[in-house]
Amino acid sequence: MLETVGPLTGSPWIYAVVALSILLDVFLPLLPSGVLVITAAAAAAAAVTDVGVAGRVPQEVPDVLGLLVIATTASVLGDLVAHQVAWRGGARWDRAVARSRRLSRAQERLGTALSRGGGALVVIARFAPAGRSVVSLGAGAARRRVGEFLPWSALAGVAWAGYSVGLGYFGAQWLGVTWLATAVSLCAVAAAGALATYLVRRPQA
Repeated sequence: MLETVGPLTGSPWIYAVVALSILLDVFLPLLPSGVLVITAAAAAAAAVTDVGVAGRVPQEVPDVLGLLVIATTASVLGDLVAHQVAWRGGARWDRAVARSRRLSRAQERLGTALSRGGGALVVIARFAPAGRSVVSLGAGAARRRVGEFLPWSALAGVAWAGYSVGLGYFGAQWLGVTWLATAVSLCAVAAAGALATYLVRRPQA
């Protein structure tokens, strides 16, 4: 993973790239924001591992706490922007959803869950592919107030950021910055996404 991102992991710009990717992936779910967070955290772990050789932590490596704060903040801000976009353009969103059977089913499930006060759905869906987009836009289109949506969005952001940073940091410390650590991290991300997708789609009693 470190080779993929390249010199950015040793530059302050990594924070801006991570934040921008997380902000935008609510509208473009294909952006690899999770991979960027994991990679930056792995770079921080690699620097800590090298302290025994160099005698100090290089100043140019990402800070784990900073990554966690930035990833959480960007996640919540992106959710709120999507919520407000859907709130203000509800009619256009409804027409777009109506043209897609898949989105219509997802919107129906979301509406049912939110009507039951299912705020936990916001947290679970944060780990599912495109789940964040459907929930944030759907909550805005369904006219759920920010006060109802924001606490769950913040909890989702903390959970997702902590999971991603933890994967990168502890995976690199335990397995080293190798292809094995990369494979384990990606498998863990895929497993969390599959579980979240199952929980979101599971029929409710």
